[in-house]
Amino acid sequence: MMLSAAASALVLTSIGTPAALAQSGTQQTALVDYVNPLMGTDSSYRLSYGNTYPAVAVPFGMNSWTPVTGEPGSGWGYTYDGEKISGIKQTHQPSPWMNDYAAFALMAETGPVKVKQQERGSWFSHKAEVARPYSYKVYLADYDVTAEVAPTERAAQFRFTFPESDDAHILLDGLAGGSMVKVDVKNRRITGYVRNNNGGVPDNFHNYFVAEFDRDFTLARTWAGDNQPTNELAREGDHVGAVLSFKTKKGDKVHVKVASSFISPEQALLNLRTEIGSDSFDATQAKAKAAWEKQLSRIRVTDPDPEKVRTFYSSLYRMLQFPRIFYEKDATGKIVHYSPYDGKVHDGYMFTDNGFWDTWRAVFPFFALMYPELDSQIMQGLVNTYKEGGWLPEWASPGYRDVMIGSNSANLIADAYVNGVRGFDVETLYEAMIKNATTSEGRPKDKAGKVIGAVGREGAEYYNRLGYVPYDVGINENAARTLEYATADFSIAQLAKALGKDADAKKYGERALNYQKLYDNQSGWIRGRNQDGSWATPFNPYKWGDAFTEGNALHYSWAVMQDVEGLMTLMGGRQKFVERLDAVFTTPPIFDESYYGQVIHEIREMQIVDMGQYAHGNQPIQHMPYLYNWAGAPWKTQQHVRDIMAKLYSSAPDGYPGDEDNGQTSAWYVFSALGFYPVASATGEYAIGSPLFQKAVLTMPGGKTLTINAANNSATNVYLQSVALGGKPQTKTYFTHRALSQGGTVDFVMGAQPNKQWGTAPADAPFSISAPAK
Repeated sequence: MMLSAAASALVLTSIGTPAALAQSGTQQTALVDYVNPLMGTDSSYRLSYGNTYPAVAVPFGMNSWTPVTGEPGSGWGYTYDGEKISGIKQTHQPSPWMNDYAAFALMAETGPVKVKQQERGSWFSHKAEVARPYSYKVYLADYDVTAEVAPTERAAQFRFTFPESDDAHILLDGLAGGSMVKVDVKNRRITGYVRNNNGGVPDNFHNYFVAEFDRDFTLARTWAGDNQPTNELAREGDHVGAVLSFKTKKGDKVHVKVASSFISPEQALLNLRTEIGSDSFDATQAKAKAAWEKQLSRIRVTDPDPEKVRTFYSSLYRMLQFPRIFYEKDATGKIVHYSPYDGKVHDGYMFTDNGFWDTWRAVFPFFALMYPELDSQIMQGLVNTYKEGGWLPEWASPGYRDVMIGSNSANLIADAYVNGVRGFDVETLYEAMIKNATTSEGRPKDKAGKVIGAVGREGAEYYNRLGYVPYDVGINENAARTLEYATADFSIAQLAKALGKDADAKKYGERALNYQKLYDNQSGWIRGRNQDGSWATPFNPYKWGDAFTEGNALHYSWAVMQDVEGLMTLMGGRQKFVERLDAVFTTPPIFDESYYGQVIHEIREMQIVDMGQYAHGNQPIQHMPYLYNWAGAPWKTQQHVRDIMAKLYSSAPDGYPGDEDNGQTSAWYVFSALGFYPVASATGEYAIGSPLFQKAVLTMPGGKTLTINAANNSATNVYLQSVALGGKPQTKTYFTHRALSQGGTVDFVMGAQPNKQWGTAPADAPFSISAPAK
């Protein structure tokens, strides 16, 4: 898609000029200022180029803030083609498909008060909009007001610059879904709560807030629903709000300090005092900028192409937002949290807003490699989730949500422990993993009394008896479930082995081979199978959904990360395996959408990018280009990953190839740009690809430095000529977690032609269950 003039201008004005960006990786430009928070916002229900919003936050902050251009209650709160802004809201939304919870908004106006969201919106231009991770600024043209926001973990500061007006207003909108506001005129304060949500909350769920202003009000009013404001200073109902009025001179600035808490009104005020206190707006903004710079500077990349640098740091910014912290600090500094599982306040960590179906693949391996302390805290949060809710979450927002499939919590837990993450109760998490793998009984229910099928394993009893989830027993997406359960079983086996539980390691190691039960030798694809052992018919490998999840047989047949060697044997050996991989990229993007009754956006995103059946816009196939490493053709991995990075990613508003999904599609880019990717969890290995940058310097946990050099690297020199680790040449097509964690130097030598001798021996391939022990 060609960028409009406005979009092109935005990419330059929001994140720096080409001259400044040419100094990539140096002190001339802060790394955070390479980030374009509008990357991925040019999206819609029908077609996703990220389905993101410009999140103004600190890394992993409990709250984010975003401008609103969408309809009331829509998951598409901000889209790049929006024309009017109706407010800046506190958001916890992980995805438009999940929608938001605990949201409220602030808006500035002049003239007659307009409380309806559809009526109060102001025209704006991307030319007068500055989006940064640490602040957002926009000119509200209809009111001649400039609105700005800067964040902390649980609070934020607003700065509104007004024209001369006798009728200047700031609105606080509690949005529909249950809210309360109370105006304290003497203390220039609004307190209240919001309860809006889309599921996954206990009955006593509240987000308590406090907003403090730096000047007296000329008038304070409240409203309910879409009614005009009255002089009442307190309101409670489904949808209430407050409006504070001022007389302003041209250039007058009104500051608002806002904080919230899921625990209590008192905790909200404590969060405000602790995180903002007497800080000015500029001080809050500077602290947020420093927080981003600290994390982004863990990886410094150098390249003459500034667009690569922009895309890299924009992707890294997305990776460092989720899972969102859901804990707070009490008056003594102790970590406490309101539980979205039992509605009580407990000690300890809690994280939320994450779908493990997406993020186990690369986001959590990145945490294990670069952020083991954070990963340990997340694991502690999972222990608390299990104790408070009885099950591990697979999609949390903020509590259990009935979305996607699988038992993928096992993958990220095992991957963390196998790769050395400690400081959490691994035995309790192991118990939780075994519970998932043992029974589907007793799972939590939603408020309508329906079992939340995304928790635990739907069809666990069938899987454990037959080795697969049957097609004909009323369980949808059964083949995909079987493949994901087998991968989770491998993770259980790996953790059991690490814990000395040898019998379990053997049992679940055997179950990790259950993918074989769904491989159809005649068609050559993974396929749905009935309870009596017969194949589900008719079979169309191009049919999306049905036995699969947001994909078809050509996508899911490669979802055997734990045993690529075994899959390759089923497909007829190395040469035929390579031919089958090639065919995914060359087969026209034909599809059968009949299961859905419409062309879902994931199908359309595959269709339009001219990569055949390869559907990088969705997660199940994102690892596939790396599988050539197992088949003696690593140069094909190198060619494809560089092509995908160049063709499907940019820092522009249409910069993603599909849903970004809590950092996963970004994590693919970040890992791939560094030159390696975690195909199989809990193995401690990363398949080598083709590094994007001439140089990358990683500060590893403990302070050791890993320097990745790529001599002769360019847009045409994408093929590895040689690889050396710590000065020693290697032909293995993978790096180990242990080796990278030790720091040192990786030296790639790049060229325009493939080196078809490097990494081709069977012993050079990464781990597989069926391969000989290394």
